[in-house]
Amino acid sequence: MSLRKSPRQILVASDFDKTLSFNDSGQILSDMLGAEDFEKKVAGLSRINIVQQGAELAYLLRHDPEFRCVRRDLLEEVGRHVKLKENVKEFVEFLQRGVDGFRFEFRVISAAPTEVVRSALSDIVAPEHIYGTDFEFDENGEISSIKRVAAGYGKVVILQELESELRVRPDHVVYVGDGSSDLHVMMHVNQAEGLTIGVSQTQFIVRTARRTILSDNAMSVLVPIMEERLNWNSMRIRDIFEETGLIVQDWERARTDWLTIDKAHHTNGKIDLPEEDFVEVGE
Repeated sequence: MSLRKSPRQILVASDFDKTLSFNDSGQILSDMLGAEDFEKKVAGLSRINIVQQGAELAYLLRHDPEFRCVRRDLLEEVGRHVKLKENVKEFVEFLQRGVDGFRFEFRVISAAPTEVVRSALSDIVAPEHIYGTDFEFDENGEISSIKRVAAGYGKVVILQELESELRVRPDHVVYVGDGSSDLHVMMHVNQAEGLTIGVSQTQFIVRTARRTILSDNAMSVLVPIMEERLNWNSMRIRDIFEETGLIVQDWERARTDWLTIDKAHHTNGKIDLPEEDFVEVGE
């Protein structure tokens, strides 16, 4: 009698802002409040390293006078204004169905407020599968304290908890992200031989993520998962997309190099390069 092989379990964890969505929820909230210089404030906090990268909005909500008035219902309203990438629901449903020999667990880990993400992904992702920045609210509905920030190393902690809870091997973890708050968790996943997927062309993401894919369609993330973890070829991937009612029309693989080049200075027949000169190459 042959033993039936159980399907491999793969944990797919994804960021939210500019990964499953087109825009930044903090900017949407700032616009709704009529607050000015949101990007400037975030850049300032990032520059002085007062909070972990990605936790700037949480800090502003707790300490900035323009944001202190925010209540839970406004955060939920922000979520309803978020524009999601195309086919996010189909992407999640595909993972929930799984394929022969593989079962997927999908989770969202975002530095955005939990209320925002749950509202934006209502009827798409179960609320208990969303891990955002959690706040305590007082009797007036205003934020009284920060419970947990899902940014920087905080994402690593959440991912480790999920690996243990779901009993997923570290090399069977896939993480998808776009920004600086994803670097710690991407390096953690890379070290364990998992798969990291970048969805932006920012240099630090391209240099860190094992694969980078650019598309307005959330289903595109399945391509590196199918290639790297399911070992499917391009023909089979195109077939599975067609089975879900989608056609892959333009699929271009490209290698991107970033170079900063300056003029060399000649001194006594020798070439002296400025200290700041560098050449960066990203896959």
